[in-house]
Amino acid sequence: MHLSFLLVGTIFFISFVLTMVGLGGGLIFSPLFVILGFAKSQAASISLFLNLIAGASAAFTYARKKMVDFSLSIPLIISSSLAAPLGSFLNVHIDQKPFLIIMSVVLAMAGVRMFISPAPDTEPSGLSSAKKITGGIAIGACIGLLGGLLGIGGGVFVVPLLIYVLKTPTKIAAASSTFIVCFSSLTGFLGYASVSEINWTFMLPAAIASFAGGQVGARVMSSRLKGKSIRVIFSVILFVLCAKLLHQALWGP
Repeated sequence: MHLSFLLVGTIFFISFVLTMVGLGGGLIFSPLFVILGFAKSQAASISLFLNLIAGASAAFTYARKKMVDFSLSIPLIISSSLAAPLGSFLNVHIDQKPFLIIMSVVLAMAGVRMFISPAPDTEPSGLSSAKKITGGIAIGACIGLLGGLLGIGGGVFVVPLLIYVLKTPTKIAAASSTFIVCFSSLTGFLGYASVSEINWTFMLPAAIASFAGGQVGARVMSSRLKGKSIRVIFSVILFVLCAKLLHQALWGP
């Protein structure tokens, strides 16, 4: 599979849009590459690599603007990075049909809550450091496992959990998510690299487009996008993903 100008533009646009809500692009890359004819494991590995590049690009910008909560991110990074390779291993050993149905329901519920519930943009979290660390470790393990399994990095799970479980302001949650999923994407990708061949000829040029999209998306979000807008965009993305997963579970790709 070779890159076309249309595919390069698509990769840039996906990274641009999803980076603004803390996802990096893996949410769409994985099913997209499957549709384009890649094997499941190869699609997941490329998706995680591009997610890593877009996320790192955005995270650098967010960190410079002091939008990343490092004290909250570190526990999630450790546990998600350890769990992501396990998800990569399970990718070829687990029946995903019941899992996809359950996940589609969870995503639909998260999308509804994101859309109608105000996120705590101004209120302090009120959680102690110990609770943040404990909650972060548990959340990180879950998102690392699921992100590695599906090849999406885990940002789709991180953002709502940070907002509604750890009471993190919306922009901080989105910015911190890009930083967190860099590490789970990296270890998940290394898990795939250890068991399958990597298409570097396709992946390196695609990574450049993903990096550029991540940069533009981060700058737009940090300077122009309000917390409410982030929640609306994110809820729409959740609904689209829910429909995709449910269709795949019931009728196939």
